Amino acid sequence: MELNVRDDFPVLKRLIAGRPVVYLDSAATSLKPHAVLAKEREYSTWFTANVHRGKHKLSEEASDAYEAARSTIARYLSVPSSAVVFVKNATEAINTVANGLGLRPDDKVMLTTAEHHSNILPWMRHSSLAWISQNPVEPLDPLLIGQALERERPKVLALSCVSNVTGVVNPIREICRLARDLGTLTCIDASQAIPHAEIDVGNLGCDYLAFSGHKMLGPAGIGILTGRLEALDRLSPLILGGGCVESVTTTGYTLRRLPYRLEAGTPNISGAIGLAAAVDYLRSVGYQNISGHERRLGDHLEQVASSVDGTIPVMAREYPRVAMCSLAFSSPHVTADQIAVWLSDNYGILARSGSFCAHPLVDGLGQSRGMLRISLYLYNNENDIDLFGEALSVTLRRMAGWSGRTS
Repeated sequence: MELNVRDDFPVLKRLIAGRPVVYLDSAATSLKPHAVLAKEREYSTWFTANVHRGKHKLSEEASDAYEAARSTIARYLSVPSSAVVFVKNATEAINTVANGLGLRPDDKVMLTTAEHHSNILPWMRHSSLAWISQNPVEPLDPLLIGQALERERPKVLALSCVSNVTGVVNPIREICRLARDLGTLTCIDASQAIPHAEIDVGNLGCDYLAFSGHKMLGPAGIGILTGRLEALDRLSPLILGGGCVESVTTTGYTLRRLPYRLEAGTPNISGAIGLAAAVDYLRSVGYQNISGHERRLGDHLEQVASSVDGTIPVMAREYPRVAMCSLAFSSPHVTADQIAVWLSDNYGILARSGSFCAHPLVDGLGQSRGMLRISLYLYNNENDIDLFGEALSVTLRRMAGWSGRTS
């Protein structure tokens, strides 16, 4: 069954180059439905006020809406509300963990070469790294991970659920169990997983989990840090300020309980409310329906991408996988940036070019000049993929003609 949701996304009605937008960049950021935009607008229009700071009517309404959003997200993740920490994005969430654990330079953190920079740099700043090489188109092998954990004995294992380059889905639950048995903390980047599958954090068995709202139909500037309460409680705050303390004297301060101790300063109130609306929207569509729709899209994308002369598709080889593909090009005279600009300005087809904040993986593929990524979501359809394939074929032929060479 094809999902009938495109009318919910106003950006898809926009014209570029006289053509309706074909949005193929959801791994970078997803579009927002009317339901999310309306909730953000409602806060900004009718009860703009700070939360937890005042007793007047608007402040009370804003605080109630903010905490109701926290409760909605907690139910969605199957965690207590006190385990839902609002942050700017997954980057801030992972930095909060890496900083808050009080790691020493000789503490070891294990990661894979397929991680996003946001799951590399915070650990690199605070600790020493132990690397696991990952085949970019295959999921991690729990047996090999277990052997590496036994050998390295890291303090933290930091992994992504889903690659933002290839759409590979890793067996995180099994890996977290192995780490827990060895006393290794786990920090999971779920940014690319949370748009496509509902996650039960307790069942996953991780200590910390991070994601960004803008990947899952929510606003930018809002994200979640969650995990086991005991693990969250051991974190020292990344920043200090208003809202995170019970009291302050001239000689010290007393922190509030979770989650507020990790939420210093005025939060992104409309963002939290909008993220809860995104959760409600995704649940109304149904993750089972989304999964079936995306599986068909992924199969069609693989077929179309493989049929375009001059391209080298890189995507997950087995299920489960996310409907995503990164393309390299066989001609040295063609760059992904050139193609992305041409597709956008002439066809209204919006795809991502570059290294996707994943230099170790992309460089390991021998593609330091960058790739072109196609990432699909619930508002895409097979026609989007066909239009992309046709436009890409024409573009590559044009570029080959301009260079006087064939690919």
